[in-house]
Amino acid sequence: MGELFGTDGIRGRANCHPITPEVALILGKAIAHVFQARGHGDRRALIGKDTRLSGYMLETALTSGLVSMGMEVFLVGPLPTPAVAHLTRTMNADAGIMLTASHNPFDDNGIKIFSRDGYKLRDEIEAEIERHVLGGNLISDHIRSDSLGKSYRVDDARGRYIEFAKSTVGNLDLTGMKVVLDCANGAAYQIGPWIFKELGADVVKTFADPDGFNINNGCGALHPETVGRKVVGQGADIGVAFDGDADRVLFCDAAGRVVDGDRILGMCALDMLQRKKLRNNTLVVTSMSNLGLVQAMEARGIKVRATEVGDRHVIECMRRGGYNLGGEKSGHIIFSDYATTGDGIVSALQVMKMMRDRGQTLAELADCFEEFPQRLESLPIREKKPLAEQVTLAAAIASCRQGLGEDGRVIVRYSGTENKIRLLVEARRSEDVEFWIKRLAAAAEKDLN
Repeated sequence: MGELFGTDGIRGRANCHPITPEVALILGKAIAHVFQARGHGDRRALIGKDTRLSGYMLETALTSGLVSMGMEVFLVGPLPTPAVAHLTRTMNADAGIMLTASHNPFDDNGIKIFSRDGYKLRDEIEAEIERHVLGGNLISDHIRSDSLGKSYRVDDARGRYIEFAKSTVGNLDLTGMKVVLDCANGAAYQIGPWIFKELGADVVKTFADPDGFNINNGCGALHPETVGRKVVGQGADIGVAFDGDADRVLFCDAAGRVVDGDRILGMCALDMLQRKKLRNNTLVVTSMSNLGLVQAMEARGIKVRATEVGDRHVIECMRRGGYNLGGEKSGHIIFSDYATTGDGIVSALQVMKMMRDRGQTLAELADCFEEFPQRLESLPIREKKPLAEQVTLAAAIASCRQGLGEDGRVIVRYSGTENKIRLLVEARRSEDVEFWIKRLAAAAEKDLN
């Protein structure tokens, strides 16, 4: 990670460095300069955003920087991150830019950048852009008035993505299926309900009234229990909870029970294996996935590859190995036959198609492995110090690993997007999980706060 770019683009408090209009202006210039220098001839960028109030500020500044360097800019408005990635590819843009802080509160914002193939930028391109931004030496006075770029509103951007999303399930007829959609007051607030309605589902939409401030506030994929209660109250077949930019999704079954990313991956892997669609018979997960999932998949002949935490690591592994299914427990699900990034809407459609094709409820499909008890704690910290140098915490981690042996594991890492430390303990017995998570949390508090 660099000074600007983290694990998922640039992110921070809106109107504080680096999420300021001044940085966004220079960033626009740097993106244009780097992509033009690399020989991309279309000189075209696409910008989408979620529903945060600060998106207007960043969109305007980025556009100014890009057009000052001769780039054409296509503004698609509030759309999910995967829609921006898809449109970048299909509209032959050199770069796609998404303004979002994903699941973070409204006061944060961020900038994700995609290359012309719809994938997130490679590390070396991010580093090159960052050097130009921090160097402060980019000028555009060589671009005369007749060579300046223009910006355009793409009025049919939503319609383009709607048709693409429906095509991933062959315009499946969802008549008779009742779905509760929690749009997190975010990027999917318009497009999500329309897609499922057009396929014939009975849609109950909730948290689909953004005001610039209420994105992710007590709703969405961070609070799936909210949609679970609505599912029970409405007598629905399934609940779908997106995060703020709709690249993540979690579900609830008809009884309101949460179905997380591990269970989504498990049921999809087994279905694709049976249909001989699981490429190389391999599922890609991260180190945070439950050991129960890994053991169940391997018992059924599915190879499991585990990466570092972060959807970009999953996608990189999938691309290297030629795999077509991967994701994270948090709800990033990547179907690479259709998308270049996690796509909450496409994932929901694939699951609902599976329910319809197999004649099974979501609860029946999700009952595909026995979970190990697991606990994840996210603790705020003052600063991210090298973990190996934190004596109390290092000793607690070593004791935990020795105590659990082969019957569990511990993972301690810093968040890539927030000033937090993540503590994960997993074991065969829930009492062991509770004992060790408390000990680790106390050690982290002593060393880091």
